[in-house]
Amino acid sequence: MINRRSFMLTTGVATLRAAQPLNIGVGTFSYHSLSIDEMIQRLRMQEIREIEMSRGEFMLMHPPTAEMCRSVRARLDRAGIRCVSYYTATIETDRGLDDAVQFARIFGANNVSGDATGAMLHGIDERFTREGLTFGIHNHWFPQKFPYESADDVLGALSRLSKTVGSTLDVGQIAACGHNAVDAVRRLGPRLKVVHLKDVASTGAERNVLLGTGVVGIPAVMKELRGQNFKGLVAIEYEKEGDVDADMEWQIRYARRLAG
Repeated sequence: MINRRSFMLTTGVATLRAAQPLNIGVGTFSYHSLSIDEMIQRLRMQEIREIEMSRGEFMLMHPPTAEMCRSVRARLDRAGIRCVSYYTATIETDRGLDDAVQFARIFGANNVSGDATGAMLHGIDERFTREGLTFGIHNHWFPQKFPYESADDVLGALSRLSKTVGSTLDVGQIAACGHNAVDAVRRLGPRLKVVHLKDVASTGAERNVLLGTGVVGIPAVMKELRGQNFKGLVAIEYEKEGDVDADMEWQIRYARRLAG
């Protein structure tokens, strides 16, 4: 029998669980103009503990060596920073799939973000399931048509795949494509692996602006993620050239205020 005291205890535990803050980290492309050591210094200064490795020199277009990945992993470990996701960009070949698995393993990541289509996407599903990894399809805005621009595009692909494959939702890119970011979070929620937290100035382009100052509706996005009790990485990603230190410091503080 549930008495008043046990009911209060049960609902109190549920409330505490629901109140857990979102996990704010950084997509390392944000610091692509810095050296690895300079980037790690900035991450430590901002007390960032989890990242997605998304710097260009580690993507598959010009793949890194295993030794490059091991060197960076060692430096991240010494700094107390965990790489929970690795961004590959497009996986097009079996060699690319092998590299994605290898580099994710070296970094210690349990998720890989990127994209693929057709048989390769099914190959990723099968291979990652065997490896005990997950894969998040990343949506993009480009001037030319991209396979994954909307929640419908991603959901259409996921309908034919196991739960190993989900969504790495870039809320800035989804808004740049003219879609509602909150709706995308809501619809993709059960399959979300990672969220790229980004704001853009307008639809039809991808000019990044400070979080909360563009068209994405960042406070509503964060509220929806909290309502879903999302446990994955919410990675701030800021695609801007030059010195981004002050902008990133401001955005990390802003995101943490909204994280609960």
